[in-house]
Amino acid sequence: MRFLDSLPWGTLIIVAALLGLAPFTPEPHVWEKLKMLAAGELSEPIDIFDLLMHGTPWVLLILKGVREAIRGQSSE
Repeated sequence: MRFLDSLPWGTLIIVAALLGLAPFTPEPHVWEKLKMLAAGELSEPIDIFDLLMHGTPWVLLILKGVREAIRGQSSE
């Protein structure tokens, strides 16, 4: 958990916005891959790698937010 705590919020937000949403047109890659996953069409290794690469910043951002919220509640 130290790794997650050591990541600065600003850096995570920028990486999630840039890498997580790139390319911006015609639609963000992560959105396209999530739609493929929901439709059951995510079967090619390159598509799975793409989802992991573009989704990891978002997962880290969410995990850091949840961790901060839990730590904030426990200190009250």
